Amino acid sequence: MVFLPGPPATPLLRFLFLGLSTLVSLSRAQLELHVPTGLTKLQVAEGSEVVLPAWYTIQGEAFAVQPWEVPVVMWFLEQDGKDLNQVLAYINGVLSSKPRASLVYSMPSRNVSLRLEGLQEKDSGSYRCSVNVQDSQGKSRGHSSKTLELKVLVPPAPPSCHLLGVPHVGNNVTLSCQSPRSKPAAEYQWERLPPSPQIFFAPALDDIRGSLSLTNLSTSMSGVYICKAHNLLGSATCNVTLEVSTGPRAAVVAGAVVGSLVGLMLLAGLVLLYQRRGKAPEELANDIKEDATAPRTLPWPKSSDTISKNGTLSSVTSARALRSSHASPRPGAMTPTPSLSSQALSSPRLPRTNGAHPQPVSIIPGGVSSSTMNHMGAVPIVVPMQNQAGSLV
Repeated sequence: MVFLPGPPATPLLRFLFLGLSTLVSLSRAQLELHVPTGLTKLQVAEGSEVVLPAWYTIQGEAFAVQPWEVPVVMWFLEQDGKDLNQVLAYINGVLSSKPRASLVYSMPSRNVSLRLEGLQEKDSGSYRCSVNVQDSQGKSRGHSSKTLELKVLVPPAPPSCHLLGVPHVGNNVTLSCQSPRSKPAAEYQWERLPPSPQIFFAPALDDIRGSLSLTNLSTSMSGVYICKAHNLLGSATCNVTLEVSTGPRAAVVAGAVVGSLVGLMLLAGLVLLYQRRGKAPEELANDIKEDATAPRTLPWPKSSDTISKNGTLSSVTSARALRSSHASPRPGAMTPTPSLSSQALSSPRLPRTNGAHPQPVSIIPGGVSSSTMNHMGAVPIVVPMQNQAGSLV
């Protein structure tokens, strides 16, 4: 202790402080609050009830409460990071308390034990009991307080099991198990059920995090795996089925599926493109036919010859034709053509001259004159031709 220099009155103040401390100690010695030895820390399961035992005695007085005693009893809950919470108070003969909290004995009584029912996890904390006793004249006969620790335990909630990784031969996977609620924190144990039972330990098992690592998988490692989460109050389980595959890896399968889809899309695109390109020439031909003008009817030279509508000569009544059979051909007369087939194939169109009308083409076998043919009684015919628009002329 460090003493600082001060005025001469400092020893007097020190004496007064020691005297007051002695008087307070004597006053407190008259009233003493008791709790059972070994019960200052309690652990109780959630949902149950608990009694926090406490009673007081007054030095030189009988254990039973005296008529002149006027006790003031208060219970508080202290929790880390939270304000002091009053749970129960008995002042001037009036009792007030929080829900689920009450005194075990009716007041006035020197047994001030607290009862808590329907415990919840949030009820955990330090409970402080404070007792102050006065006499009928309002004079304090003493004050005392004690603290008890209460910890509400929660059994593990049903855990959830998961498989992490691809269960393929040669791969590594992890089985995870986690309980969402447990106080104290649950510990975990993994085992495999028959026909190949096995219990796992560290280092493959992490009993705090609940994970089980399986390396270099083989088909013999397939089966049902059970995880058990447990603490002081009980346990809960979950399971996961491991099926080790020997087929193609998932990445290969996924790649094949994606490749097939891309191929189908390309094929569909090619079909649509082919259909569009095949339809374009047809539309162009239709446009040409619709825009083409109808062919003109070629005028035939007027004569005494009678020609039918289908382009064939039905009869010959011309006297000039009869005379030509006995006379030699005049200069400028039509010369015979080489052959019927060669003229028809090589000259599909009618010859045209500027300002002149088209003349019918006489088809005469090669080497025979027209007069000879007439003399022999042959009948000339006209072969119909076809123009660009596809009409006969």
